[in-house]
This record gives sequence, structure tokens and C-alpha cells, in this order.
Amino acid sequence: MKIGFVVNPVAGMGGSVGLKGTDGDDILKEAIARGAMKQSPKRTNRALRGLNGMVDFQFMTCSGEMGKDELDRAGIRSVVVYEPPAETSRRDTITAVRAFVKDGADIVIFAGGDGTARDVLEAVDRKLPVIGIPTGVKMHSAVFLNSPEDLTQLLEGFSRTGATRDAEVMDIDETSFRNGVLKAKLFGVAKVPDDRAHLQAGKAEYHSGGADEEAREIGQYVVDDMKDGVAYVIGPGSTTARIGEVLGQAKALLGVDVFLNRKVVLHDASEEDLLGFLRHHGSSKIVVTPIGAQGFFFGRGNQPISASVIRVVGWENVVVLATPTKLKDTPVLRVDTGDSELDESLRGRTKVVTGYRRRKLVPVL
Repeated sequence: MKIGFVVNPVAGMGGSVGLKGTDGDDILKEAIARGAMKQSPKRTNRALRGLNGMVDFQFMTCSGEMGKDELDRAGIRSVVVYEPPAETSRRDTITAVRAFVKDGADIVIFAGGDGTARDVLEAVDRKLPVIGIPTGVKMHSAVFLNSPEDLTQLLEGFSRTGATRDAEVMDIDETSFRNGVLKAKLFGVAKVPDDRAHLQAGKAEYHSGGADEEAREIGQYVVDDMKDGVAYVIGPGSTTARIGEVLGQAKALLGVDVFLNRKVVLHDASEEDLLGFLRHHGSSKIVVTPIGAQGFFFGRGNQPISASVIRVVGWENVVVLATPTKLKDTPVLRVDTGDSELDESLRGRTKVVTGYRRRKLVPVL
């Protein structure tokens, strides 16, 4: 199998510093100014580890950090078919993928987020199936692996069957996203390996009256259960937004806030903000909800609540919320913090708050 492999080296840099993406040169510069570190290399390496020594796969890629560096680091031989300039852009991703198609690739694997998925789809034009290694901030598209480590099993299965299915690629307006408004539209439909066990579901939105009432009930319960002196790190999502509504406090729909004594003390916080506050405060809890239908309550859209933040607070102080309506379509939950050891410790089963004094035991993968 000939694999075209491309990495967006700056994908995900805006997540931990609260920028919710890195689309655009100005935003990338701002992320760097805030101290953002590159996320793609580490997460890409996790995906590639299991492929070392597999002779059935032949990789074609880009020079440098757009591909070859990570393949070399994983001990995987490759052929360079495109050499990007020192400063890369989305046009280099598109050019590289078109070179993969021209040179006879059977599948394209890319590392990035929704913006990269959109660029790959523009270049591949459904001629080939694609797989996304999740390294971005916005990953609403249904082309991404559940976790980087799923790549090996997915490729092994696809090499046997060759079966594909359609998956939506979403286009997210980052400017609106940073202002707390989620504007997602269907950019196009890609082909992906037909493997629902290792690829995430597409995003789903819940607007029914029943789901809204369920979310309000959960929000009221969380507020009634709040303890004075305890800091509550509250992640993004429509369910957690109800907590702010009940308290009459502004809650960032798509950001992370910290509440103390029922007042907002940090709004739309970055990872650095959270760590600086929590390391000096003491008693704290994390309150999160899976966003959409993918089941991820860590690692998708709430990157400021990083592995480091979770370790400071402690897994025993994490509260997961989900309406019964959402759990009906999301029977299992998932984690992808970027820290494999932490992810493994979080897996198993956890109690999820589903209503006022109501909980349900849900598997975590």
C-alpha cells in the first residue's frame, strides 16, 4: 500500500493558549507570542510508533517537519515527493497531496485539524480515502482517528478489506469560534476507511426542548452542589453553559472558565492561566461534558484543560456531565489528552451526571 503522508506542523498550537485554532498568520504569531508549543510532532509520533517495520506500507511524504522528520523519528523509510519552503502554508499541504495523487498513492494520512482536513479534501477531490491524525484544536470532521494510537489497527484492517465510506468534513469559522459562536458548515464529503471502531463520529448538535430542559436540570444540580472555597474549572459546551446561566454569570460557551464562590474568577482561560491559579489555590474540581456526538470529554475543543491541569486537580475531582439525550447517541465516552499514560488511567468506567442527583455509569475508552 502506498501512503501519502503530510503533517501540518503548527496545528493545535492555539489550543492550550486559548486561541481555539491557528488559521491565519496573525493568529499563529499570537499563539507563539503567548508561548504556544508545537503539538503535531508529539501526537504524530504516537500514531506512527506501531508502523515501524511493517513492510506492506510504502510512504511518500514532504521534506522536513511536514512529514519526513516524523517518519525518520519513528524509524519509517519514506520517499520525498514534495519539498516545501521554510515558511509553510495551507497551499503547501494542497500541493503535497496533489503530488501524492499523481504519484499513485492509495491513501492519504494527514496530521492536523479541521482546516487541514479541508485542504486535504480540496487536493484529493475524493480520488483517494483519507485518515486524519488528530493534532488540531477544531476536530469536528468525521475523518479523524479516535486517538493517534488507532492508526496501526485501522491501516491493518483497511489493507485487508479496502472498504471505504463517506465522512463529512466540516468548515469552522475561527473568528466566530473565538467569540463564542460556533458556525459549522459542511465543506464536503471525503472517503475514509470503513472502520467506525477507530474513526470518530461526526459532530451532532442538540436543540430539542427535551435536551434543553435536561441541560438546565444538570446545571442547577451542579450549582446547588458547589462548595465555598472550591474552584470549579468548567469546560466548554452547551450543557456546562447552563451553569453560568443558573448563576447569572457570563460563561464562555466555547472556552474554559474558573468559578470560585459562585463567581467567575478566570474567563476563557488558557492552560497557563489554569495552572498558575490552581497550583496556588488548593481545593478544585474540573467539570466537563462531551461536545457533540463523538464522546470526547478531554482532548477535543477543551485543550486548556490539559494533562498537566488534570494531574494538578486529580481524576477523583473530575465531574462529567451529559444529558440522557446525548448519552443515548453516545453510549461510550473517550479521552485523548495527549498523555498516553494519563489516558490509560482514565479509561474504564465513570459516573456521569445525567440529571438532578442522577448519575449513570458509562464506559470510557
